[in-house]
Amino acid sequence: MVNEQDIPHETMNAQTPPASSQQGGPVHKKIDYWGYLVLAAGIGAFSWGLVSAVGTGWGYWEYTSGLKGVAGAFFLGIGTILAGALQGWRARKAINPPPRARRWVGMVVALIYVGWVGTFLMAGLTVPAIHDVSTDLADPPAFQTLALRTDNLDNIPGADDKDMRGLTPLQRWAVVHQKAYGDIRSVRSNEPVPMVIAKAERLAKARGWDVAVSLPEEGRFEATETSAFFRFKDDVVLRVRPSETGEGSIVDMRSVSRVGISDLGMNAKRVRAFLADLTGTVTAAR
Repeated sequence: MVNEQDIPHETMNAQTPPASSQQGGPVHKKIDYWGYLVLAAGIGAFSWGLVSAVGTGWGYWEYTSGLKGVAGAFFLGIGTILAGALQGWRARKAINPPPRARRWVGMVVALIYVGWVGTFLMAGLTVPAIHDVSTDLADPPAFQTLALRTDNLDNIPGADDKDMRGLTPLQRWAVVHQKAYGDIRSVRSNEPVPMVIAKAERLAKARGWDVAVSLPEEGRFEATETSAFFRFKDDVVLRVRPSETGEGSIVDMRSVSRVGISDLGMNAKRVRAFLADLTGTVTAAR
């Protein structure tokens, strides 16, 4: 029988694990500061942009302040994505890399917001800075019930363009409009004027527009569409006249944003879609 006294002291130390390991002593983990920071920044960017847009729609601040908030959140989102990517690159060879879940969630949330705002920015780069779209540039349909904004012809692009030097704002608008939206023209319908106006009213209500006036006997229809987040309002007027032969109608439409310089192409998109549903074609009347 071997007594404990006969075992060398060094052997006992080698075979006996440290007391902290035997008792399951505390293991100190590093706090994932970067993960929490990226997560908070991603959620913050999304929330900031959403609150800026919705708050504008609810009337808590001017739309210019709301747009600044959306822009600030956009840059915060880009910073979040870059910071998360940088931290991932730094931690790729770490012996004990930090958790990735928080960092990835923050980056994905930021990417969703940046991508959403980016679609509008890309649209703004591909369309002219105008907010008034009409199928008839020589004689645009006139609003009679709804009021056309007083600054409608302010800030029309081309004032410093040598090719448009000497043109009035109305003439510059027509030139810019024709170049960007040459496909938007008066269209022909095989239906008589009252039927076209009645159909326009049904289509507008189905889209959730606020109908201001619908006069089938006059061939005039006016309505307002309100956007979802910012609650921007765009006014629409439809003018329908009998064709020269008396068979069918000639339909003209105009869509104008109440605020802003550029509509990001929304009015043109609205006119194209509405006329296609109304007449079944976007072919210009001849």
